[in-house]
Amino acid sequence: MIRVYSVTPIRVGADELARRAARYAEIAPPGVEVHLADVGAGAPDRLERAEDLDASERAVAAALSRIDGYDYVLPDCVLDPAADAPGRRGMLRLTLEHLAAAGHRIAAVTRNAVIGDELGRKARAYGFGDALVAVTLLDLGFDAVSDAGRWNAALRRAIDDLAARGATAVINGCSAVEVDRSAGAEVLVVDPAATALRRLAVRP
Repeated sequence: MIRVYSVTPIRVGADELARRAARYAEIAPPGVEVHLADVGAGAPDRLERAEDLDASERAVAAALSRIDGYDYVLPDCVLDPAADAPGRRGMLRLTLEHLAAAGHRIAAVTRNAVIGDELGRKARAYGFGDALVAVTLLDLGFDAVSDAGRWNAALRRAIDDLAARGATAVINGCSAVEVDRSAGAEVLVVDPAATALRRLAVRP
């Protein structure tokens, strides 16, 4: 059994933590077990401003500094907070590596501009700037994260434009959303959390 430890990038209540944990149990491939924990005090309750990203990074780093005994540590966020330390993996990096190796022209959708700008910055820092076609904002409030129908409706509206711009794969820019992979027949709609877990499952 491959044991993965994950921590949320924001403070969440018990119901939302349970929803996210159940989602991991559903998307984890056979032989992979994910333990998800709330990041706790010091983290923001949503990512809306640059200051929230900084606070999230610090809180995730603090939470993960106390973790041992797992095969992998994978922060529960497509922005890969505090994922650059030894023994940790970032779902954005793993997803970009996988898609670029398959020759995809990659796009992403995010809830707001703060998240979109950071995702683009991280992709470029990882060396995937040339493969990244665009990052499109869905312009959704935080409550849409737990509303898959609303999120996927916005995703479907973004697909045609991204396909027209040359994208062949679109990363859903939130690890906590259940992705409708039929949202766009002309492009591959990518769940970064599921993709990252599959990549960890096949790594030596």
